Amino acid sequence: MNVRIEEGWKQALASEWEAPYFEQLTGFVSERYRQATIYPPGNRIFAAFDACPFDKVKVVILGQDPYHGPGQANGLCFSVNPGIAMPPSLINIFKEIHDDTGSPMPADGDLSRWAAQGVLLLNATLTVEAHQAGSHQGKGWETFTDHAIEALSRNRENLVFILWGSYAKSKSSLIDHHPTRPRYRHTVDFSGTTTSRSPTTTLPATGSSLLYGNNTTVTTTLHAFAVKHYMSELKNALCVAL
Repeated sequence: MNVRIEEGWKQALASEWEAPYFEQLTGFVSERYRQATIYPPGNRIFAAFDACPFDKVKVVILGQDPYHGPGQANGLCFSVNPGIAMPPSLINIFKEIHDDTGSPMPADGDLSRWAAQGVLLLNATLTVEAHQAGSHQGKGWETFTDHAIEALSRNRENLVFILWGSYAKSKSSLIDHHPTRPRYRHTVDFSGTTTSRSPTTTLPATGSSLLYGNNTTVTTTLHAFAVKHYMSELKNALCVAL
């Protein structure tokens, strides 16, 4: 199957394109686009991958499924195009950033500027019916995006995985499963509360909590080895301009 997706991702996920589940998934999605209003637009289904090539990923932020209101979903989790009102989840993210750093609310909710800096903004489900949250869950997208997370975990080094909310946290078992050498799990739970304004995480005995701020703040768990040897790279990865 010839899937239009960024070449690095196309190679990394090569085994998916001919898999029976993916054939069934694409058949289902194609039929639903013909019969109903589906978000995002068809040419934006793989926008998260196209905007953040496989070998450029530094940070992974996981969402659940696309926004289901008119004009909202643009293929990047939590993101909306300029001119579209920010959904509550995105407003909460920017409020947390403001509370931690003092940075003003941005003029729009377009997170493509994050993707351009190496942040993969990935929903677990890549399509949704208009006004029907979760309507394309259980159709095969979760298998596909799980395999994308596993491909990053296997083939890339020193990535930061930010898991906001219980659904995203359930994906932590997919991370850090390298067969021959230790890896470092980086997960963050977005608190979204006024009493705990920074993202929080449970630290392992050998971990450190690093707070990076420029125009954004992210807290992540890092093994002491990663702190010593990859401080500069991770700091650059996490100082994402709003």
